[in-house]
Amino acid sequence: MTDRIPATVVTGFLGAGKTTLIRNLIVNAKGRRIAVIVNEFGDMGFDASLIADCDDDCRPDHIVELTNGCICCTVADEFLPTMEALLRRDPAPDHIVIETSGLALPQPLVRAFSWPAVAHRVTVDGVVTVVDAEAVAAGRFAPDPVATRAQLAADPAVAHDDPVEELFEDQLRCADLVVISKTDLVSPAAASEAERIVRSQARAGTGVVRGNAAPADVLLGIAASAEDDMKGRESHHELEGEAHDHDEFVSYVFAAGPFASLDTLRARVGAVLATPNVLRAKGRVPVMGRAAPATVQAVGPRLDVSFVPGAEPGGLVVIGLRPLDHAAIAAALAG
Repeated sequence: MTDRIPATVVTGFLGAGKTTLIRNLIVNAKGRRIAVIVNEFGDMGFDASLIADCDDDCRPDHIVELTNGCICCTVADEFLPTMEALLRRDPAPDHIVIETSGLALPQPLVRAFSWPAVAHRVTVDGVVTVVDAEAVAAGRFAPDPVATRAQLAADPAVAHDDPVEELFEDQLRCADLVVISKTDLVSPAAASEAERIVRSQARAGTGVVRGNAAPADVLLGIAASAEDDMKGRESHHELEGEAHDHDEFVSYVFAAGPFASLDTLRARVGAVLATPNVLRAKGRVPVMGRAAPATVQAVGPRLDVSFVPGAEPGGLVVIGLRPLDHAAIAAALAG
């Protein structure tokens, strides 16, 4: 079945750098017809526009955005019909890239490629997991499994791992290649520590590279056929025989602005990030005196703001863990 179209699943936690990686991949596609599926958690899409607006020379042949929930939970209702529509195109894509939501488990998505509707046409070339060097080096999303097991053994009443930590482990366990992003923001020692943690969590033999600008020849052509090789990739839920859901996560869309200045925007979004249980904020919001809205990408303590000419404001998406205080976030944005 060597004529099957290869597909790459790009996964990784919120704000890890998945969209940047895909933009760089499209720019350096070397003539490949790449179709991109972008999955968002929440009601308002955002990442697909960041890929499509890079410029006319780097537009993929087709961008499909799924915003009706996590792609790993809706493979039958959303993902498979999208794949079938792509496969009906003439000419068909040379490669399909799927950017999952930062809250998605890659395992159910990879298993979906064994469904009869797509199994004879597409194969999972590889699962690429993107991790944030600074966060991983600091241990924020990488628990010590030995210490955790010891604590559970000593006290049966201790709850299971935090869902964010489990998600990090599940995304690494499924990877064929791990990209450690944003290494330019950390010291060489911190980058090495991030790589040590990644290698300790990933399956034996998983490739690890540093930097957002990994070339297409590294990201594509892994030839893993991951859907036929799920041993060792199982998620926590699969290993424990549990059903998978995302009840612990929630997202809201806020109609924010216009803000009086960039300083005002930064201060108010910073207040949102300081609200308990907030994991990420992103979107496009108006700023007085600016022709284009500000594109906001914020995760943890980091806040990046840029401007894209011709873009339209769409509000701010805030993603976090339950319970998320909607009123407190609205108050922080209103100042």
